Amino acid sequence: MGTEVGQRGGETPRRRRPNYVLRYTLEGHKKSISSVKFSPCGKFLASSSADKSIRIWTTEGKFVRVLEGHTQGLSDLSWSSDSKYICSASDDKTVKLWEVETGTLLKELAGHTNYVLCVNFNPPSNLIVSGSFDETIRLWDVRTGRCLNVINAHGDPVSAVHFNRDGSLIVSSSYDGIVRIFETATGSCVKSLLGDDNPPVSFVMFSPNGKFVLCGSLDDKIRLWDYEQGEVVKTYSEHKNSRFCMFSTFIVTGKDKYIASGSEDNNLYIWDIQSRQVVQKLRGHTDVVLTVAAHPFNNVCGNVEMILSSGSRGLGSYILIVTFGLAHGDVLDSLLLDTSSGALERDKTVKIWVDENEHSDDEMEA
Repeated sequence: MGTEVGQRGGETPRRRRPNYVLRYTLEGHKKSISSVKFSPCGKFLASSSADKSIRIWTTEGKFVRVLEGHTQGLSDLSWSSDSKYICSASDDKTVKLWEVETGTLLKELAGHTNYVLCVNFNPPSNLIVSGSFDETIRLWDVRTGRCLNVINAHGDPVSAVHFNRDGSLIVSSSYDGIVRIFETATGSCVKSLLGDDNPPVSFVMFSPNGKFVLCGSLDDKIRLWDYEQGEVVKTYSEHKNSRFCMFSTFIVTGKDKYIASGSEDNNLYIWDIQSRQVVQKLRGHTDVVLTVAAHPFNNVCGNVEMILSSGSRGLGSYILIVTFGLAHGDVLDSLLLDTSSGALERDKTVKIWVDENEHSDDEMEA
């Protein structure tokens, strides 16, 4: 039996190496893209952009509709658990709630005093959490649109927010180099995680089982924390990340578990979660790759048969990646020296990658 994350000693046995290949390239945004997310139902994906819009696509790469209403560029988006709604974070200092099927803007959540950088639904999707350049976290009631709590979370802009799997905890990251965990019900900070060198933390999320926290930081490192013990159990490197905020994610396909992240060398890196070794490097973008998302069925069920697309060959394990420019370049220019908001504009595409080895395994089992 392989060594589990957090255990000491032992070596992880050799696993099947993934073989992701480019399946679709999606174009349509007029400016840089800031975030991409699969819908929980697995049928759609959404991309947000500095062009003030959200575009909805099928996982077969077909454009569905555009959501427009923000007055400034968007930084992030999140799907509700039933895939019927999207919330979005924008430089116009608001969070907006959208009905996906009709494209209707349902609510505008106003209260932040500066750019809203990140947003997420809780698992039941009755709450929304947002983080801002104003250094606060706000908790919103979806039904009423009322702000339920304002948490003075950090001493610098909040770069990411995420709920654990039962929604009882919120994790946040910041340019102040600290990751904090708060009780959702009270807003009380129950844990602060601080690395030795205290680099700015650009991204954070709970692991699917809720026991660990994945953090990306501006020192070319991704760290997996056991937050209850307050210690780093795994560190992933070889990618380049010292200037821009980058998304990372977990990929879970049956017994195989990986970490994926973009990189400033224009590539996407995939690590074996246990061995920490790079198992694949994907080339295809022409600029910095800043965000990556895995198909939800693989993360939850690890069952390839559950994500067969209608009328076409099974798509196996999805990875969706996108390169985007800065929706708020003046903000990041003040934080990250020698950066340019135009530097990432060369590539405004969303790319979907498919693991061909999953197809081979399915065909052999058939």
